Amino acid sequence: MSRTLLVLVLIVAVVAGLGFYMGWFHFSSGSDNNDAHITVSVDKDQVQKDMDKAADKVETTTQQAPDE
Repeated sequence: MSRTLLVLVLIVAVVAGLGFYMGWFHFSSGSDNNDAHITVSVDKDQVQKDMDKAADKVETTTQQAPDE
């Protein structure tokens, strides 16, 4: 059970780090009076664009692979 949880946490950390690096997530913060606000935004267009690029690359690579 603990290994499964560790693997799950590592996967979430990798996806979050990659997403922040690739520009999928944007963080902003602000405050007024005694309230602090933190906002996380997801750039769905950027995610879709990167997924399309990856799919095209996989398709190109599999077409170029020698037949066995």
